[in-house]
Amino acid sequence: MDGIGIILTIIVINIIYVSLFTIRLIFVMKGQRVLASVISTVEVFIYLMGLNIALANIDKPINLLAYCLGWGSGVYLGSKIEEWLALGYTTFQIVVDSTEGSLAETLRQEGFGVTSWFAEGRQGGRLVMLVLVKRSNEKKLLKTLEELAPRAFTISYDPRYFRGGFWAKRLR
Repeated sequence: MDGIGIILTIIVINIIYVSLFTIRLIFVMKGQRVLASVISTVEVFIYLMGLNIALANIDKPINLLAYCLGWGSGVYLGSKIEEWLALGYTTFQIVVDSTEGSLAETLRQEGFGVTSWFAEGRQGGRLVMLVLVKRSNEKKLLKTLEELAPRAFTISYDPRYFRGGFWAKRLR
């Protein structure tokens, strides 16, 4: 293999390896242990192949640069793949400065699970909502909020486990 071939091979192998590494971590965090184990087997095989090529050609700094470029590109690609897969759910806590209106009901009609209650804020009454949403529907929820309650205070969380309630019944 010539110099350019080695450089490209190192870059491509690291892109694939680091992308798989990122995806495996996501599956572990989502509780998909078997799938994560399978991915890690492929991931380590690819890693060892790339490391072997890089170490066999370590005498040229360009090969080390290729290794680093592949690594950085793999992080980027892995994060884009994770975003595209949008696995799991997100919990949003939404606080609006008005207790009037039907925002909670509108969100329910849009298909979101909403639990709401009234609270007291620094400047008066507030409506607080807890909304569980599939990650693939996050943008839809945020767009709806931007249209109906652009000043809403919103925090999102990544739940690992939930039991009972509207969504648990729906998932069965």
